[in-house]
Amino acid sequence: MDYSKKGIENKQNNIKSNSRRLISKARITLFRLCIISFVFLAIVGSFAGFGFVKGLIDSAPVITQIDVVPKGYTTMVYDKDGNIIENLAGANSNRTFVPLSDLPDYVKYAFISIEDERFYEHKGIDVRGMLRAGVKGLTSFDFNEGASTITQQLLKNQIFNGGREATFIQRVERKIQEQYLAIQLENELDKDTILEDYINTINLGAGTYGIQTATKKYFNKDAKDLTISEAATIAAITQRPVYLNPITYPDDNKKRRDEILNKMLELGHCTQEEYDTAMADDVYTRIQSINSVEETTSYYSYFVDQLIDQVMEDLQTELGYTQSQASNLIYSGGLSIYTTQDSQVQKICDDVYLDEANFPKMGISFWELTYSLSIQKADGTTIHYHGNDLLDYYKDFDDPDDLYVDNNGSSFSLLFLDKDDMQAKIDAYRDAMMEDGDTLLGENVTMTIQPQSSFVVMDQYNGEVQALIGGRGEKIGNRTLNRATDTLRQPGSTFKILSTYLPALDSAGLTLASTQDDVGPYYYPGTKEEVTNWTSTKEYNGLTTLREGIYNSMNIVTVKTMVDVTPQVGYDYLMKLGFTSLVNTRTEENGSVVSDINLPMALGGLTDGVSNLELTAAYAAIANGGVYTEPSFYTKILDRDGKVLLDKSPKKVQVMKESTAFLLTSAMEDVVKIGTGTNLKLTAINMPVAGKTGSTSKYYDLWFSGYTPYYTATIWSGFDNNRTQTDKTYSRKIWKTIMEQIHIQKDLETKSFTKPNSVVAVKICTKSGKLAVDGLCDEYIGGDTTRTEYFAEGTEPTKYCDVHIKATVCTKSNALATDNCPPAYLREKVFLNKTETSKTDDTPFILPSKSCWIHKQGTQSNPVTNTPEDSTIVIDPSIDGDDLEDAIKSIIIPDE
Repeated sequence: MDYSKKGIENKQNNIKSNSRRLISKARITLFRLCIISFVFLAIVGSFAGFGFVKGLIDSAPVITQIDVVPKGYTTMVYDKDGNIIENLAGANSNRTFVPLSDLPDYVKYAFISIEDERFYEHKGIDVRGMLRAGVKGLTSFDFNEGASTITQQLLKNQIFNGGREATFIQRVERKIQEQYLAIQLENELDKDTILEDYINTINLGAGTYGIQTATKKYFNKDAKDLTISEAATIAAITQRPVYLNPITYPDDNKKRRDEILNKMLELGHCTQEEYDTAMADDVYTRIQSINSVEETTSYYSYFVDQLIDQVMEDLQTELGYTQSQASNLIYSGGLSIYTTQDSQVQKICDDVYLDEANFPKMGISFWELTYSLSIQKADGTTIHYHGNDLLDYYKDFDDPDDLYVDNNGSSFSLLFLDKDDMQAKIDAYRDAMMEDGDTLLGENVTMTIQPQSSFVVMDQYNGEVQALIGGRGEKIGNRTLNRATDTLRQPGSTFKILSTYLPALDSAGLTLASTQDDVGPYYYPGTKEEVTNWTSTKEYNGLTTLREGIYNSMNIVTVKTMVDVTPQVGYDYLMKLGFTSLVNTRTEENGSVVSDINLPMALGGLTDGVSNLELTAAYAAIANGGVYTEPSFYTKILDRDGKVLLDKSPKKVQVMKESTAFLLTSAMEDVVKIGTGTNLKLTAINMPVAGKTGSTSKYYDLWFSGYTPYYTATIWSGFDNNRTQTDKTYSRKIWKTIMEQIHIQKDLETKSFTKPNSVVAVKICTKSGKLAVDGLCDEYIGGDTTRTEYFAEGTEPTKYCDVHIKATVCTKSNALATDNCPPAYLREKVFLNKTETSKTDDTPFILPSKSCWIHKQGTQSNPVTNTPEDSTIVIDPSIDGDDLEDAIKSIIIPDE
């Protein structure tokens, strides 16, 4: 370095040179420009950032208009005794609210310790947590470090759809709005309210939301009873509800749980002793024990199915809800529905229906196939196949093992015995239909056990349905076919009571003593369609009271009574009894007009049929003294706040006289005592039963609807798709078994049906329906026809029997005696004075139309004479037919 004077001068000259000055000046200018640019960009960026943030804040929801209270609550369904029988929960609604004040402090601190340890200190956002997350993000490029407070998480779940953003930018935008709202929310709500909403909102795995439902799931207890160990286990789930589920991922949950317990000890939220106890707790063994049964899909019962339908309808008709609103309220509204179900009665019904021994045994149970198959062909066309296509494919199938029920001459049928064999045939059929390039769009295979059955039990006095069976076998879904309420079947002879005998006694001027002549052939008036009785042989009873027409289920008597009543009157009564499926008039697709207002209605011949539930309700009206009560499945519904939403006050209507109801009951008691339903008598207990049997052609349908002084019940049995039943009694055994068990288990005392004061008893003759004549009706050669009959007061007969007549006959000719008949052959007998058109049970006892021809004036000759000397029989050629036969008998058969 040259420090001489000259060197210094040279240095100064060099610095002062123009080029150097320009370079230096340029550098200074560039530096200034950089500073200015940086400041400018900083200012612009600040304004842009401010504008961006302000825009997000301005577009954020208004704090006064947001609601962070948990949405979607489980609806609880209770039986009549207040026991929970079902939970109704839609998506994200399996939640039961629990107040924070009901929980031990360590429960809330389990969540605070792991999710937001400074929850009670910050004002909505945790700045320290944000800085920590920011530093980690910048150093590791991992921006997933949690810094959200409980307040922010609550907002994310309730306002921002759980924070499921598609991009990083969207996530940033949501975070800014979330933080802004968190600060505002904490100015609106206190900390405990925020925490209460949070623990009732969060997803806690296994389809549970909120701590109460999760506690029930994992520990089968209420949240207020959680231990510290259990509380930490549930709090551990919050971060990742699927992969920290203690049932399926116990090891991962345990790591998180231990971290929570350590935090609680560190922060002073538990003592060392509590910590040690919690760490030693084998909570996961307990969870596995409680949830040890393999989870299967559980469907609502048939009772709950119908309950939902009734609640849906009532919400719409009574409160004006739309169908969508009603559905949302039922599945997410946190309602409390108090049903009419008696769990004890329901269990009796369930147990009987689960016992296969109560159903027909034909090798093993029948199964019926419902099948559909959809295939998209390689060219894009779609073909749909159904059961009939399957039948056609196997039309030449040989069935050496008799596994299939004959179907129109084919060995293959959709009704079968072996499910595995049928499945193999289905698989083979599907493979045969599929070709290269085809796509299977869908296949539905449903195998339903047959025959099917339904059962309804009602309390006749208030209309409450106590139990309901909608089918037998495995239930395959919610709100599926309910054979007790949805299926319409022909009611057979059970309808005789409701359509014919009820109006006959109530308003048509007939009584149980009124008679019809059961004689045939008989045709529906104006037609060539014959009415026959249900017996296999064409035998006719002759003069028959309505009582006997009821207990012996006599078709001709019933139809003749309906002619007197008229179908329109019968139909009007049926409408009062709550039937909704009857057809007044309807035009079919083919242009034909159908109506149920006709004479076949007397025998249950209907266009569509009736449901078990409505038939039960109609019979319950008779059991309840003539008061029809609309069947109900619930008594009241409370909203989530405990306020009454719906009060199911029973709708009652007096549809018949009290006396009519008793008269029908009395006649139907005879059905069980001496009529068509003797095998329905309750033998295990002493309890009266009144009811009516019913069946349809080829025994497609088997019915019994009956009642005791306590309950009304109806059973239907048959194949879903009509097929002949050979066992005609199994359904009666089921009805009897269920009703015996109900009355025994409930320890119900024996009592009779109550006779109202409006009913009187009179001794009548069953052949005339009039007052009996002593020495006449009781000495009838066909048997004593007197009995004490019940009448509505004022309808009892006032005239005496006029069909029985006492006459003197000659025992030699069995004809009316003349003055010439010797006294030794004279006998007084009581006959029926009636004109017969064909042979009936009355025929042998009809008053003879001719006088004795054996004993003539001045001679003892006989048209048939036995001459002792030569044993020659001389026959009067003028005598023939029945008179000849009687004359021969008078000689050959000695007089008694």
